[in-house]
Amino acid sequence: MPTMNKPQHAPLTQFAVQDGCLQVAGIPLTRLALRVGSTPFYAFDRALLDARIVQLRQILPGGLQLHYSIKANPMSALVQHMAGLVDGLDVASGGELKCALDTGMPTEHISFAGPGKTDAELSQAVAAQVLIHLESSSELERLNHIAIALGMRPKVVLRINPDFELKSSGMKMSGGSKPFGVDAEQAPQLLQRIGTLNMDFYGLQIFCGSQNLKAQAIIEAHANTFQLALKLAEYAPRPLRLLNIGGGFGIPYFPGETALELHSIADHLQLWMQRLANELPAAAVVLELGRYLVGEAGIYVAKVIDKKVSRGQIFLVTDGGMHHHLAASGNLGQVIRKNYPVAIGNKMAAENKELVNVVGPLCTPLDILADQMLLPVAEVGDLLVVFQSGAYGLSASPSQFLSHRAALEVLV
Repeated sequence: MPTMNKPQHAPLTQFAVQDGCLQVAGIPLTRLALRVGSTPFYAFDRALLDARIVQLRQILPGGLQLHYSIKANPMSALVQHMAGLVDGLDVASGGELKCALDTGMPTEHISFAGPGKTDAELSQAVAAQVLIHLESSSELERLNHIAIALGMRPKVVLRINPDFELKSSGMKMSGGSKPFGVDAEQAPQLLQRIGTLNMDFYGLQIFCGSQNLKAQAIIEAHANTFQLALKLAEYAPRPLRLLNIGGGFGIPYFPGETALELHSIADHLQLWMQRLANELPAAAVVLELGRYLVGEAGIYVAKVIDKKVSRGQIFLVTDGGMHHHLAASGNLGQVIRKNYPVAIGNKMAAENKELVNVVGPLCTPLDILADQMLLPVAEVGDLLVVFQSGAYGLSASPSQFLSHRAALEVLV
């Protein structure tokens, strides 16, 4: 058994267990695997998606808009479901834009960000009349030429790269030299330039970072964001109608991590919402979340196809791996590899456990799903489950690597 002083994964209580078998949307995992038809697969629980939105609506200030960032999980059925729960959708490519438009979300509630939009994507966004988040002076000029050629007036937001960052975030999106957005000190000039063009200016996006579990760091970033927005609003060609403050809310993946405490963040946001009602009365404030909305609602399931012992260590070989779930393998940004929460889904109540390595079928030592992890004694045919897999799973993985079978995705 694990020692008391060894860091443990945060409790995972979102999925029920009955008769020793994990339940997804009330369906035993073993039956769900038969229903899907084959392993490996991802399963996303729509009730958990609903519950996360309800939780946020109850805790966060009224009037704060929630947007879903499609890059976290672009599965079409899931995006369609999320579109009925949130106030808007955020995309980062022409492909994601098509996915968002298919949902029927009003175009003024769809925003398109990204530092490398092609002329074709800008034309697509102008034609769709979605909000275009401008990321450079050259992109602004390209958009102007495209808009003139199309005879249309684009809706624009200026994305800002502030001189501060979201401390302790998994991925820092601001501060220093970044490919994202316009440096804050250059923003006044570009805002003035926008005012000379035939563009429908909406507001600002200030996105500092992602995957943060420290409430105080998020509170500090929010304060800096609002202060910067008030300063830049003085240079805007018209009163701000939109202020996108990004996201940054994280979920616990690794041993020793704990869930983000939301109430202090909400209290701080409430104070700012009251202030902004006076100083930026026309501006809707948008919280853009991806991972936090969907990450904990999904699991990745693979079947054990072999069990072997190599020089005293037990290896469980599954039919899934890093080609489907790069993040769980540790090859999506981890400097020191750490285990995602993993279980044997059809043996959740088993008392007999053993220390094992879980690997996939790929011919590479990088294909690891669990390294020296204490799991119930498993046999060929058992179902391995990787939790916290609702975000940055299949679409963030090299699914064509070594030409293995693709994983399926289901919304249950």
